[in-house]
Amino acid sequence: MKLLLLEDDYDYKISIKEYLESLDYEIDDFDNGEDALHAIYDNNYQLLILDIRVPKINGYELVKMIREDNINIPVIYITSLTDINNLSLGYELGCNDYIKKPFSPKELKYRIEQLIKLFYTRENNKRVILNSQFSYDIIKKQLFKHENEILLTKKESEVIFTLISNKNSFVSIEKLRSEVWNDKYICEADIRVCIKKIRDKTSKDFIINQRGIGYKIDRKE
Repeated sequence: MKLLLLEDDYDYKISIKEYLESLDYEIDDFDNGEDALHAIYDNNYQLLILDIRVPKINGYELVKMIREDNINIPVIYITSLTDINNLSLGYELGCNDYIKKPFSPKELKYRIEQLIKLFYTRENNKRVILNSQFSYDIIKKQLFKHENEILLTKKESEVIFTLISNKNSFVSIEKLRSEVWNDKYICEADIRVCIKKIRDKTSKDFIINQRGIGYKIDRKE
């Protein structure tokens, strides 16, 4: 799962990043809102963790801008602000949660997990229901057929996660290359091989493809 972290205090930013990476999150970190904003438009993040008082574009302005462009990524503000008017402004602009400094790493961990469950799954259940046979644990990145886990390689699981995160929309080869292989060179044939291996473990129509557009996994909302 790929998260964006915006924090202008270097030591604080690095400590948060290293902790979240130890939990197997992929973290892109920034110290100013302008660079973070460009990254949001260029990447597919599942969650944004934003300090409010940062250079160039502050956390409030950043959320206002992406919400106006219908980018509905969940947002957690991290801030030392305690004024109720500022808290209200954050929610009015479209943030999903606050965490006040100083906070323990475990508190951030639990807030992230809860927000992911609320945003990406149904009825606070961490299992995404795909159809009558398959479900996917979006936290542990595990695929199940009925209640039996299907063993996946790391790349297979990341492909499935990326497709599920895009909620019934087609994902292009270029986006898969960016999100799963981190823009490293991999030919389209190798990506198709990975897709085929997933289908071999599931069913031929588990991943749907449309020539020239990309791939998707249908999920029940």
